[in-house]
Amino acid sequence: MSKILMCSSEAAPFAKSGGLGDVLGALPQALAKIGHDVRVVLPKYGCIPFEYLEKMEFKFFIYVPLGWRRKYCGVFELKKDGVTYYFIDNEYYFGDPYLYKWNDLERFAFFDKACLEILTELDFKPQIIHTHDWQTGMIPVLLNAYYINNEFYRGIKTVFTIHNLRYQGIYSIDTVEDFFSIGNEYFTNDKLEFHGCANLLKGGIVYSDYVTTVSPTYAEEIKTPLGGEKLDGLLSARSNSLFGILNGIDYNVYNPKTDEHIFEKYDAKTVLQKKKINKIKLQEQLGLPQDGEKAMIGIISRLVDQKGLDLIAAAMSELMSMDIQLVVVGTGESRYEEMFRQTAWYNPQKMSANIMFSNDLAHKVYAACDIFLMPSMFEPCGLSQLIAFKYGTIPVVRETGGLKDTVIPYNEYTGEGNGFSFSPYNASDMMYILRMALGFFADKEIWNKLITNAMKLDFSWKASAKKYDEMYANLLK
Repeated sequence: MSKILMCSSEAAPFAKSGGLGDVLGALPQALAKIGHDVRVVLPKYGCIPFEYLEKMEFKFFIYVPLGWRRKYCGVFELKKDGVTYYFIDNEYYFGDPYLYKWNDLERFAFFDKACLEILTELDFKPQIIHTHDWQTGMIPVLLNAYYINNEFYRGIKTVFTIHNLRYQGIYSIDTVEDFFSIGNEYFTNDKLEFHGCANLLKGGIVYSDYVTTVSPTYAEEIKTPLGGEKLDGLLSARSNSLFGILNGIDYNVYNPKTDEHIFEKYDAKTVLQKKKINKIKLQEQLGLPQDGEKAMIGIISRLVDQKGLDLIAAAMSELMSMDIQLVVVGTGESRYEEMFRQTAWYNPQKMSANIMFSNDLAHKVYAACDIFLMPSMFEPCGLSQLIAFKYGTIPVVRETGGLKDTVIPYNEYTGEGNGFSFSPYNASDMMYILRMALGFFADKEIWNKLITNAMKLDFSWKASAKKYDEMYANLLK
């Protein structure tokens, strides 16, 4: 059993803005189930639901050095599902409901220092500190700069996980130097310096013992100029200690057999009948013509370029000429929000644009749709296609990152495969594959087989936790 401290800016169900929160909500629990002593440090945000706030126990407070400043740091504890959570309390930094703000450098500099400073008071010495994304990328740097000669911290190993390489935490060297109190020797090209600035994610890559990312294909893509976001040289140099471990999903949350959000619960035996009922009831709710046989395509996404929304924009006229219904749920760039609103206005029989984030509606869409469209420009792992599989909704995706690792193109000759995919990033290839999928949808024997294949898949955290377990064991040898 290993002692593991995870440090993150978010974790479900306490505070979540995206996939990072989902991972930190499930991975620690999965590791705890196989015997690890896992503890998680999070900011005590103002948005944490009251049901968790009232269960927290105040442990102690300390003052954390932040440049020339000394900042109050309260520590609260909550135990849940075999995992101990510590919440860093400072009303100035984390008291409001916003996870990310204009002063994130100062906020997370305080948080990173607090994660290390509280350990002696907790009397908990982890064997491994596992940090996530740029917000905690400086913890391995601080460990090297300040704590390496302290007996308590000596021997602690570090793992840094990149959830999305595009977001790097780039700030001026002067401000980073101020808040973290580290010297000029850390701001060289082989360390934190990045095109005249300081790159906090780069710090995590350089100073961690192991670097991981969230799918095997993405681990290879980020070592190339196309996917490396100007860090491909550094990541290539770390090839021997860079691992891609596929994320899982929490089947306690995403399971049509138990899902309280959907109209009719179902499993692999009842999917064909019950999925149609979910479709008809969703059509009724959204004001679409009620037709259980009509192909329904779902998009649940941030409405940004990364998610391939420019391809959908280029193909919108063609999409609206097809005998389908398109249901969109999400928010993002105003140009895409307006595009979907306008298209739905002119095509009320074919499209429902829900420019919002609604967890309830998202679950209903997964359960009702036949096809899930996810043409991402890049996708480190992707959770939506994994959720779609569980609900018997067949993904049509671009072959990138975790999408390539999980969606196996259907082979009509062997009957193998669980979805459909295309490789070149253009609208014509996307539409060719989508039309192919719709052609197979018309053949109920083939489509039912696809649904069966998809619902049999196991992307639970159990398999992913085992790979992390193996990696930790290798690190501690």
